Amino acid sequence: MTERVNFDGPVILGAGLAGLTAALAAGKALVLSPTPLATGCSSAWAQGGMAAALAADDTPALHAADTIAAGAGLCDPNAVALLTTEGPQAVRDLAALGAPFDRKAGGDFVLSLEAAHAKARVARVGGDGAGAAIMAAVVAAVRATPTIEVRETARARRLLQDKTGRVVGVLAEIDGALVEIRSHSVILATGGVGGLYAVTTTPAQVRGEGLGLTALAGATIADPEFVQFHPTAIDIGRDPAPLATEALRGEGSILRNTDGKAFMADYHPAKELAPRDVVARAIHAERAAGRGAFLDATTALGAHFPHEFPAVFEACQSAGIDPRREMIPVVPAVHYHMGGVATDLDGRASLPGLYAAGECASTGVQGANRLASNSLLEAAVFGARAGHAAAAEGVQGGEPVSLEPLPDLPVATLQVLRKAMSRDAGVIRDEAGLTRLLAQIDALEPAYGPCPPLVAARLIIDAALARRESRGGHYRSDFPATAQPVRTFVTLTSADAAVRYAAE
Repeated sequence: MTERVNFDGPVILGAGLAGLTAALAAGKALVLSPTPLATGCSSAWAQGGMAAALAADDTPALHAADTIAAGAGLCDPNAVALLTTEGPQAVRDLAALGAPFDRKAGGDFVLSLEAAHAKARVARVGGDGAGAAIMAAVVAAVRATPTIEVRETARARRLLQDKTGRVVGVLAEIDGALVEIRSHSVILATGGVGGLYAVTTTPAQVRGEGLGLTALAGATIADPEFVQFHPTAIDIGRDPAPLATEALRGEGSILRNTDGKAFMADYHPAKELAPRDVVARAIHAERAAGRGAFLDATTALGAHFPHEFPAVFEACQSAGIDPRREMIPVVPAVHYHMGGVATDLDGRASLPGLYAAGECASTGVQGANRLASNSLLEAAVFGARAGHAAAAEGVQGGEPVSLEPLPDLPVATLQVLRKAMSRDAGVIRDEAGLTRLLAQIDALEPAYGPCPPLVAARLIIDAALARRESRGGHYRSDFPATAQPVRTFVTLTSADAAVRYAAE
């Protein structure tokens, strides 16, 4: 028999920066994490830092302009204005919690320049350790708050809904047992979709399950086709792939091919500091042509590499590469999902009682292509807003209509799906590949039913097929031009056992 728990506060699915910030803002919360805190979330792996207008010569308006330019016509200006206006205080709040941002002698933040930023505005920790250090501070604050309960090794298996569709809790698997958790609100903070792809920089657990769960509950999903590929994952055969942070190029590192040619001038006038989608396609093209792609930091950093970027240095050393003297082999890898659960500026999803924050949400901030180092900032700013709003939710819904867990996807099948997604829904897409991929999903659905990772994959594929243009992180080789800027909004409908989509 399923255990039942009633919780008087938000239940938060996911324990990255968005989830834990939401918990701290709510004051009282139950956090469900599939792994020990700070071990299975992308937040802890972030290297670059947090972008915010912290310098005297910078303003939120300048940060907003860069964000909107990177977003390729699909950013919501109101969401961007909120992010960039509240951003500086969000960084200061994290510093007050104990996040040890790099500081100058007078106390000002050390700020780095990253691609597509007009100003140096990225606050870092130890060069490339921002995510881990920020998460350590936030985890300590959560652990010290007696009204926040954390359950680790806990996976959401279904969102619970009453007969009106209101979300009334979650069916969770905790230590192998199913638990019915009832609450007046649920905050989804489950991260992105990287684990759906064979080459990713995100933890393996982050595979679109939250997106699939929420879509199956009937929530509106926005812009699922927009997947950002980080240009410079370190190509040493690891899964997930270690990351060579954007800041390396900000410090002057050069992309070269096997012949030693600096090739970025052939693709964009901004060279190494071009937008991420441009750099990713350039590296993809060099590799596809057999010329290879490498990041050369030997002149820009040389002997300073271990001190300036210790995490990248350690990853290289573990594969026998000395980046002080050798070039680093790089490959584009799934890094961030701009799409997600459509929300308002307080994290409210289209279903009553449901909120979302962080990478799994689509606030309209990231548009078609996230600006570097805006992800941790969005998690902090919108996580706090979602926590406040969810805590104020006063309606208690009715009895859930189903307590059946949604099906799992076996590990072997997931690996087949990951390879297919990288092959056909990757850096460069076309109708033939996407159609082949859709047929593969069609063949899997009868065996595995409404499995959240399969649903998330189909959302990406269907939207990519429907968007017959190239924009931001979505590039169609058969439709390379950019059309009118229109966002994608879809909901799931069920017909016989198959999952299909209806455009709103």
